[in-house]
Amino acid sequence: MIDLDTWQEVFATLQKNVARTVMTAWGVFWGTCMLIFMLGIGQGLEGGVTRNMASLSANNVYVWGQRTALPHAGLAPGRQIRLDTDDVEVLRSQVPGVAAVAPNIELGGWRQGNNVSYGDRVSNFGVRGETPQFWEVAVDRPYAGRFINETDMRERRKVTVIGEAVRQMLLHDVDPIGQYVQIRGVHFLVVGVMASIQSGDDAERTNNTVVIPFSTFQTAFNGGNRVGAMGIRARDGVDPLQLETALKQTLAARHRADPDDPQAIGSFNLSKQHQRVENLFRGVRAFVWFVCVATLLAGALGVSNIMLISVKERTREFGIRKALGATPASVVGLVLQEASVLTALAGYLGLVAGVAGLELMSRYATTRDGPLAAPHVDLTAALLAVLVLIVAGLLAGIAPARHAARILPVAALRAE
Repeated sequence: MIDLDTWQEVFATLQKNVARTVMTAWGVFWGTCMLIFMLGIGQGLEGGVTRNMASLSANNVYVWGQRTALPHAGLAPGRQIRLDTDDVEVLRSQVPGVAAVAPNIELGGWRQGNNVSYGDRVSNFGVRGETPQFWEVAVDRPYAGRFINETDMRERRKVTVIGEAVRQMLLHDVDPIGQYVQIRGVHFLVVGVMASIQSGDDAERTNNTVVIPFSTFQTAFNGGNRVGAMGIRARDGVDPLQLETALKQTLAARHRADPDDPQAIGSFNLSKQHQRVENLFRGVRAFVWFVCVATLLAGALGVSNIMLISVKERTREFGIRKALGATPASVVGLVLQEASVLTALAGYLGLVAGVAGLELMSRYATTRDGPLAAPHVDLTAALLAVLVLIVAGLLAGIAPARHAARILPVAALRAE
């Protein structure tokens, strides 16, 4: 049963000195608000980083040729390693754990631009030859039309998938599908338009790229059997770090480079970055919880001190209660109830303020291309915050409650 008289007493006591109650509750309010807000910001930053890495899976490895740094088999250092299409077949067939290999090559070299025209409009974009296996190592998809398929590869079709920035700069409001763009005097039929789901430099690169079939690139631009880089997807259960080592050793052996040469074969493994990011945000979350819980406990200490003052002011009241038969447990319960109500009310208001702040930031301070995704707080964090508040309220009331329970009726009635 709910004791309405007790609750009325609790709220009457809190209303007796409004200024003191507000100042007491401020520490708990601010600690809760800061906890929710900082956790939400942390989630937003983590979401932004994850979004920016979205088109690269953690089980993908990327390799390319570089210059050797060590002599090997009578060959001097400084030799350029050039990957070729034979390497693709070797990796597919001889390296365990390889699920897919997607070779590509860029016209003019890495991040080199080329003039691409449509009618009388000309601009500079990257031109890249890709295979249908691109689907296996990336998640960017055309939002209009289609991507390169096996028929395009087999028949060496002059088709292209253009990036969103290419569409905007060259074709404007024209429906791009079925139009022709020109690259170095060769006309290519637009069959798809792709907009990256990433943000930042990676998104800009994808959106400013013209993709053509790898086989067509070899024929139209005298690519021969050269390969610029390869994306390799590991099979489920295969450690990408071990696969990276096996890939580099296999390629080094094929191109007569020292297997221990750190420069001969360049590589990129996103699992390392995923692990670093995960460790970073784990540390950030731990730090946020530490700071905010410490702030909450400091607020609870303030509640405890004010409750002690309140207990001393009510010495005669507690003496009369005990003289009329009130048990120490009932006195302890009353004081704990007052502390818990004050802490819970301040914490709830802080929770509301923190969520409101996150909502405002989500609406006005986040963008698709920015480093911060929409900040939010998950249910687990909210429940933990409530648990911390309950514990803080009980801790705040223990000392005042014990002091009140020890008051002797005779001494209390003599108190001024």
